[in-house]
Amino acid sequence: NAGTEADVYISVYGERGDTGSRQLLRSQKLKKFLKGQTDIFAVEAVHLGHLYKVVIGHNGLGSGNGWFLDKVVIKDPITDLDYTFLCHRWLDQGQDDGNIARELTVTDASTFPGRQELELKREETWAAEKWKFQKGNMLQFYNRLTHGFICLSPDSRVDALGDKKNKYGKVFFHVDVC
Repeated sequence: NAGTEADVYISVYGERGDTGSRQLLRSQKLKKFLKGQTDIFAVEAVHLGHLYKVVIGHNGLGSGNGWFLDKVVIKDPITDLDYTFLCHRWLDQGQDDGNIARELTVTDASTFPGRQELELKREETWAAEKWKFQKGNMLQFYNRLTHGFICLSPDSRVDALGDKKNKYGKVFFHVDVC
């Protein structure tokens, strides 16, 4: 029951204006808005520049009109950019918060120009630090407040007694506890 037979409408907003409300009529699929299916529509509009939000919803008519929407992806044919708008919620009067329309903001890299550099830094940091989390390693944190160690063992046990001397001898992390 995650699909809908209701009429679905979308408004796309960009730096140069919006499309107004447009009904999504002809999918490339035989039957549209089925559970687990990706539908593709062509929407004619003037070029809106960089996109920042969409409003998508349905008219609530028809049997089984509730709809679970994962995301909307808009491909700009002029710039060849993809804009992703995550939803992962129900558009249903009887589910979630009862709304049958959602306002979604863009979540892709075109809005966050530094996102690719940030992702690269995250990957580099993880590559350098992941050895600490390999099977069999004991993680130790030094608590400056108690001047003792907190140990996380490979079997998921936590020794938080704060011993001032630790039989493993190595300190991997220092943390301040407030």
